[in-house]
Amino acid sequence: MELGGKTKQDLWVVQDPMGAAADRKTAVFLQTEFEESQGQLSSDNHWMAYTSDESGRPEVYVRPFPAADGKWKVSTAGGEQPRWRRDGKELYYLGLDRKLMVVTIKAQASPQPVFEVSAPEVLFETRATQIQRPYRPYLYDLTADGKRFLIATGVGEGTESPLTVVVSWLAGTRK
Repeated sequence: MELGGKTKQDLWVVQDPMGAAADRKTAVFLQTEFEESQGQLSSDNHWMAYTSDESGRPEVYVRPFPAADGKWKVSTAGGEQPRWRRDGKELYYLGLDRKLMVVTIKAQASPQPVFEVSAPEVLFETRATQIQRPYRPYLYDLTADGKRFLIATGVGEGTESPLTVVVSWLAGTRK
């Protein structure tokens, strides 16, 4: 797709990332006039979840992989940072209000891609740290079964966390 330099941020893939450095090749997965980021490949390698601002705000979408033909919007009120449960049956993302959301997925990759997504549900509210664009690291991760989450959070505005340093904590146990 030739866009004449009118793209913002695009999704690229590395072919054979574990191979020798000289054999690694990159290819465009999705290039549009909008900003696409935070691509997450499903564990079966058939679906790519990502964030795009094509609606005017960040939203989560899914496309078949490796061909980017067809797409499904997953979030309904804005979202970013999609993460797959290992079995591919759920997709998580952060809502723009910092609530952790989940959707249930029913998908078939071939011969014709079929992708069904449930309405988003709020799992819980987070205090995920707000990161300014364009740098947006993932603020959370989850276990393979989707039952536990690790979330980067702030402790609150205007408060300071005490820092405790313990020195020589084994000194009293030696004989």
